[in-house]
This record gives sequence, structure tokens and C-alpha cells, in this order.
Amino acid sequence: MTSDKSQLAVQEVSLSFGGIQALTEVSFAVQDGEILGIIGPNGAGKTSVLNCINGFYHPTRGRIIFEGRDLTRLPPHRVAPLGIARTFQNIALYTGASTLENLMAARHIHMRAGLFESAVYWGRARREEIEHRLVVEEIIDFLEIQHIRKAIVGALPHGLRKRVELGRALALEPRLLLLDEPMTGMNQEEKEDMARFILDIHERQGMTILLIEHDMGLVMDIAGRIVVLDFGVKIAEGRPREIRSNDTVIKAYLGKAE
Repeated sequence: MTSDKSQLAVQEVSLSFGGIQALTEVSFAVQDGEILGIIGPNGAGKTSVLNCINGFYHPTRGRIIFEGRDLTRLPPHRVAPLGIARTFQNIALYTGASTLENLMAARHIHMRAGLFESAVYWGRARREEIEHRLVVEEIIDFLEIQHIRKAIVGALPHGLRKRVELGRALALEPRLLLLDEPMTGMNQEEKEDMARFILDIHERQGMTILLIEHDMGLVMDIAGRIVVLDFGVKIAEGRPREIRSNDTVIKAYLGKAE
């Protein structure tokens, strides 16, 4: 499914590293305002797809189109300002900085003040600082992390660091949010909280979300559609109820049915 009206279109994307074929002609589309889940066994190529979308990897073949613009050869620093943000499977935060500082760092792509104005902290630089701080404080309230706003991120429990990373992605004000296993390593209560935040982001802001997650029950509850990968090949795509009953998916990902 690669509709011309889709917000994101991954078109026959292949990716190889030497003799290793990570992705083979993977195609799917993400419609504006939907939650699309990508599932598959370890090594299926899920994270490789996200890395191609946000420019960490460049496909060997194929194209990636976001809102009519070809992203295929763009580097990450040029992809983010177009409205794409992501979280990582392995948390990528400034561990020596506070929660507030991590979120403020994400606002840099929206800052317009020059070096001199920023150095003397006057005029536009001061106004921008106040405006960006208000945005960040709203995110802190939304994610219910007021109690750790000044805490050093490296000293926080895993579940809270995952929440801070989600906040940093939101601080970019994306139109497409890429979530790479946002609930890995969490207990059940933390997973439920994260799922609630993801649904609230989607419902309140109408944000398009591309979600990779190993918790099958959670993906089935959150995603409107699901793409299934196995050994870098798309083996299924459809609504959660269709994926649950798909024999190929059951065999490759859920285990062979009795």
C-alpha cells in the first residue's frame, strides 16, 4: 500500500551491508494521523526501516517519500526539521544533563536567534528562551515528570528515562513520530502508562505514529494497522484482527499453531 495521499511512503526499499541483506523490497504507507505498528522477530529489519526513514541508513534501492518530499538520501540533521522525530531502542539522552535540559536541547531546531544575541541573552534570544521553556514545561506536565524536571537523567530509573526520551521527541514538534520499542525493559505498570501517553499524543494532536514494539498485545491494542517483517521481507500487512489470524505471521512470529 503506497497511496499518493499517504504522509509517508516506503517504496520497495532494500538495504544491504556487504553480503548481508537487511531489507528486501519493503513497501508500505503510513496515512496522515494513523498509528502503524511494525512487528517481527529479532533481526527482522524493524529498526533498519526506521534508520532508513530518518537518514541514519541510506537504502541500497528504493525510495522514501514524506509529505511529497524524497528523504532517501537526506542525512538525519536535514530530516528532523522536516517534521520527523524518533526515540531509540537503546536510550539516547544526555545522561549528564537534567530532564529539563534534555528537552530544551531538542528545541534547537526552532531557535532563530544568532550567536551574539544568544551570548548576551538579550532581545530575541531572551524571548525565544521563554517561549521554548513554556513548550517544554507543557510536555513535562503532560508526561507527568514534574518531580524529575531538575534530576540528572543518567541517575533516573529506566522507565523514567524512556519517558524523558519521548518528551525530547515531542519537543521537536514532529508531524511523524517514530517509536523504536518505547516500552522495552519496562514493568507492566510502566508499559500501561507509556501506552496511555502514546494514545493521548495521537488523540490530542492527531500525530502520525510509527511504532515498533515486541509486546504483541500492546501493539494490537494501539495500532490501527500492522506491518509484519521477517528476515527483512514484508510478509503481511493489515488490521490487528487480520494479523492475529494470519498463518504466515503465526508461524514466523507467534509460533506454529497447534
